[in-house]
Amino acid sequence: MRHIRLVIEYDGTTLHGWQRQANGATVQQHLEEALAKLLTHPAPVVGASRTDAGVHARGQIASFRTERTIPLYGIRRGLNSMLPDSIAIREVDEVPEDFHPRFSASGKHYRYTVLVRRDRSPHWRDRAWHHPEPLDVAAMREAATTLHGQHDFAAFRAAGCSAKTSVRRIDRIELTEDGDRLVVDVEGNAFLRNMVRIVVGTLVDVGVGRLAARQVPGILAGLDRVQAGRTAPAHGLELVEVHYDRTPPDV
Repeated sequence: MRHIRLVIEYDGTTLHGWQRQANGATVQQHLEEALAKLLTHPAPVVGASRTDAGVHARGQIASFRTERTIPLYGIRRGLNSMLPDSIAIREVDEVPEDFHPRFSASGKHYRYTVLVRRDRSPHWRDRAWHHPEPLDVAAMREAATTLHGQHDFAAFRAAGCSAKTSVRRIDRIELTEDGDRLVVDVEGNAFLRNMVRIVVGTLVDVGVGRLAARQVPGILAGLDRVQAGRTAPAHGLELVEVHYDRTPPDV
């Protein structure tokens, strides 16, 4: 039995997220339907991240098993010929039997883009959160430093999050100004449901003065979602990369 890993890129604008759902097409559904045609047998896929509807990815990881002897380049080309334009397979390789896209991962890198200008942008409408008000980026950076390290991020997870523990580790939050775009890169060992979007929403609330940077440590310690900032829109978020070359997460 071969164990095949896929590196997947997708535009989440018209997709209902990664995981199969009854109310709309998802990345997992499209992949499994294409694999069933290519391999002539069902091939369930497991993903590294259950991205929400509207969220994009350039480095999602998934794997499946098959006894078919189709070469790796044939799997990539075959899938790309059948998948919708919003989904593409970037890389295909064989991995050990015990590899798991989610549980073998040592970390993930997400990127959130905020468009900070008065007028909206058709070009960025599905890729960035349009924020017409100026932002105090210095205050946002000050607030971000308090989120570094391992903490209980209960205040930064959505209702309905099924994680057994809300303890997570953030290794990097970097805010980069690029013209009228503010790019927020977040890396950590694992993330709770909507955690990155709530972190970004909280930082933006600091940037407009709804919250003070000095309040963020108290919000973190308070473990109360109501005290944190808003949840940033899904379409500004992108899964950049899943890491497998670091110390495995302990949560």
